[in-house]
Amino acid sequence: MSIKKMISEHPQVGDNYNESLGLSVKHAMYCSAICNSCADACLAEPMDMNQCVRTCLDCSEVCATTARIAMRRTGSNRELIRAQLAVCIKACEICEAECANHDNPHCRRCAQMCRECADDCRSALADLEREVHEAA
Repeated sequence: MSIKKMISEHPQVGDNYNESLGLSVKHAMYCSAICNSCADACLAEPMDMNQCVRTCLDCSEVCATTARIAMRRTGSNRELIRAQLAVCIKACEICEAECANHDNPHCRRCAQMCRECADDCRSALADLEREVHEAA
């Protein structure tokens, strides 16, 4: 299945598909799953990983919410989408930093996914800001 195709097929999207926003939706969905999986793996580690579990679960929730809000195309709520992208960037930065403290494969993978998701959200946010200024 393709998120891009699903969003593009929305009656109010047509030729106005926002590539960077679509990519941020896709990677936020992936990041949510990776963070959730990392939190679960952290629970199985022999050392105290409580902070990493908390950070990963928080990031997972923020990413899932970001994806759901950003993929809605009926009507418009750019202000909320921009705010949610900013929150997602922050959550991913925090989670990346926490996972970078741990030398295990699942935390390395989670940190990488958080970095990619934050970068995609930054691009989408910049594109939305440009659209707002061009429309003004």
